[in-house]
Amino acid sequence: MRHKQEINFVSIVIPVYNEAASLPELIQRTCAAADSMGKDYELLLIDDGSKDNSADQIEAAAAAEGSHVVGIILNRNYGQHNAIMAGFEHVRGDLVVTLDADLQNPPEEIPNLVAKAEQGYDAVGTVRKNRQDSRLRRYPSMLINKIVKRSTGVEMNDYGCMLRAYRRHVVDAMLQCHERSTFIPILANGFARHTVEIDVAHSERQQGESKYNIMGLINLMFDLLTSMTTAPLRMLSIMGGVIATLGGLFGLVLLLMRMFYGAEWGVDGVFPLFALLFIFIGAQFVGLGLLGEYIGRIYSDVRARPRYYVQDVLVGEATKQARDNGQVANH
Repeated sequence: MRHKQEINFVSIVIPVYNEAASLPELIQRTCAAADSMGKDYELLLIDDGSKDNSADQIEAAAAAEGSHVVGIILNRNYGQHNAIMAGFEHVRGDLVVTLDADLQNPPEEIPNLVAKAEQGYDAVGTVRKNRQDSRLRRYPSMLINKIVKRSTGVEMNDYGCMLRAYRRHVVDAMLQCHERSTFIPILANGFARHTVEIDVAHSERQQGESKYNIMGLINLMFDLLTSMTTAPLRMLSIMGGVIATLGGLFGLVLLLMRMFYGAEWGVDGVFPLFALLFIFIGAQFVGLGLLGEYIGRIYSDVRARPRYYVQDVLVGEATKQARDNGQVANH
């Protein structure tokens, strides 16, 4: 049973990678949306090893008078989800909202997520309506959504939208997980008892370019499948059994055809045998690739290197005062 829970302090976490062109507008619009809620808040901007001057802009924003910005500077690029986890390490709010820096998901949607969370939900997901991305982005994303949904069993309709809200206890639970490859929406749903999805607006990218190309989406799919489920290995075993059965049946058909039509038929049937051989070889390579993905992740976990290294933390004046006055949640 859900119980309404008032939220007093909101932490907004935004990973930033080469977004210098959109940062001023992002900060202005996000702070305006947060101010409209009438709640205390902090805006955590995590520079994920940007090559432009994004880190300098974050530092300037944190140093501004009355700033709510907390700047977290990573020493190099660790990827979107690891950058968000670095931000989670420093949040102090009752509710944590994540958002991309490209402004395709309007920051003005943040109050809607907060209002929904106050109805008693532990995690609030979003579905992008009238998505403005190109077909080259939408169709692979739809395919990945379906594959991951079936493989993981986690019911979500839009895995790619990072505009989400999590109760603080869900974030604390995620921080206790130490795997190197983390996909936050699925991980959060594993610790959230009450979840919901709401529709949000989606805009065209105004500045820069997407950090996910086709290969990036494919890599993301492998990260999702191999870090959250062993279903691919199970499917590989099933596929191997099916191929072995079909191979046995095909061999039986060849034997019967040879018995009824003579040895000459076997010469003409060489090409189907080659085709079948290529199928077997392809299946073997698929299997080796999947096993390699899992072994590589085991190797990364055994090394136990940190997922990220925080080079500097810059706390804005307003947020520092809120923390000093004990207005933030301590868990």
